[in-house]
Amino acid sequence: MNNVDEMVEHLCPAGVEHRTLGQVGEFIRGHGLQKADLRNDGVPAVHYGQIHTFYGVWATETKSFTDEAIAAKLRHARPGDLLIATTSEDDNAVAKATAWLGEAETVLSGDAYIYRHELDPKYVAYFFNSTSFQDQKRRFISGTKVRRISGQSLSKIRIPVPPMEVQWEIVAILDQFTQLEAELKAELEAELEARRCQYDHYRRKIFSFESRSDVKWSTLGEISSRVSSGGTPPTGRSDYYGGNIPWVRTQEVDFGYITTTEKTITEIGLKNSSAKWIPANSVIVAMYGATAAKVAINSIPVTTNQACCNLEINPAQSEFRYVFHWISCEYESLKSLGEGSQSNLNAKKVKNYPIPLPPLEEQRRIVRLLDNFDALVNDLSIGLPAELGARRKQYEHYRDRLFTFKEAAA
Repeated sequence: MNNVDEMVEHLCPAGVEHRTLGQVGEFIRGHGLQKADLRNDGVPAVHYGQIHTFYGVWATETKSFTDEAIAAKLRHARPGDLLIATTSEDDNAVAKATAWLGEAETVLSGDAYIYRHELDPKYVAYFFNSTSFQDQKRRFISGTKVRRISGQSLSKIRIPVPPMEVQWEIVAILDQFTQLEAELKAELEAELEARRCQYDHYRRKIFSFESRSDVKWSTLGEISSRVSSGGTPPTGRSDYYGGNIPWVRTQEVDFGYITTTEKTITEIGLKNSSAKWIPANSVIVAMYGATAAKVAINSIPVTTNQACCNLEINPAQSEFRYVFHWISCEYESLKSLGEGSQSNLNAKKVKNYPIPLPPLEEQRRIVRLLDNFDALVNDLSIGLPAELGARRKQYEHYRDRLFTFKEAAA
C-alpha cells in the first residue's frame, strides 16, 4: 500500500483524475450467440451465463467455442477488452466482468457487453468488483425478476484513472492477494472436507450399537406421538399467502435448524389447505425430488407443505435431536427407498424406517457429542468457514482502499 501511495504522491501530487467509463472506453453489445451454438472446438466463444458461473477476474482461454460461420455474424472481443454479463436475478451479480487476455479474439453472446477501453484490463476488471462500482451501479439496475443494466448506464459510472504505472502496481498487488485467497480457500476447503469425512466416520461409529443389550430397535413412526404431512393453499389467491404463519417448503429442510421461513400463509390459507401446525422441536423429513431424505428441526412452531413428513417425537421414547442425528447419518440409506423418476419418498416409508434406541441418558450424551462436532463443521459463525469469510472481508477492504484516491480538481 505504501508503494502505491508513494507512486501517487510522486506522479500525481494534486490528486487522481476520475472519469466516467464512457469517457475512457465504449460499450459494444453482444448478440446472437446461443447455447446451442457452443462447441468443443472452433472459434473462442463466451456465453453470458459462463461469466457468472465459470470465469473469474480475467481469462486467457474460453470454456467453449463456436463454428466460424456463426462467429462471422457476431461481435468480437479483442484481447484487453472486458466481457460483462448484464443480466441476473441477483443485483450483486449484475455487471459481473472478466478481462479477456487471450491471444485471439472471442465472440460474445447477448445479455452481455464488450467494454473496449484505454486502461489496464485487469485494473478495470478489479474495479468492477469494488464497493465503489457496486454502489454506483445499483441506481441504474432495472427489471423485476430478471435484473439488468444497459451499456448507456454503465458508461455513466465513474472510475479513478491514475497513471498506468499505478494501475499496474495495483493489479500486481491484487493478483497476489487473489492468489493467496485462492490458496487459502483450497487449504481450508480441503481441511473442512477432511473434518466432514471425520465427522461422518465418527457419527457412524457412535451409532454402531453391536452387541449392546440395552439398545432396542423401533421405527420412526412408533417413537412419534404424531406423524403428519402438510399442505399447500391454492395458488392465485393473494389472501392465502403473506400472513404471519410460517410455512416450510422442502428446500428449507437441509440438515439444520429452521428458525424462520421464506414463505408465510394466512389463517384463511391454513383453513383452505391440509397444512397444519407442527410444534417446535419436531423432526421434519423432506420427501420429494432432490431434497428427499434431508432432515431438519423446527425451532419455532410452523406449518409445512405436503412434501414434508413431520415427526413429533415422544420425549418418553427418544430425544428429538437424537432422531435428527440418526436420520442425518442414514440419509443415503433412506433416500435409496425413493420411487419413481424423482426418487420420491412417502410418509409410510419414513414412518417404517428403523431406529436404534439406547437409554435416554445415552441418547443425550450422543446428542451433546454430535452437536459439538456438527457446530465445528457447519456453523458459519465459528470454525473454518468463518476464517475464510474473515479473510475475504479483509481482502475486500484492502481492495477498496486501493481504489480510493484523492480526486484531482476539475
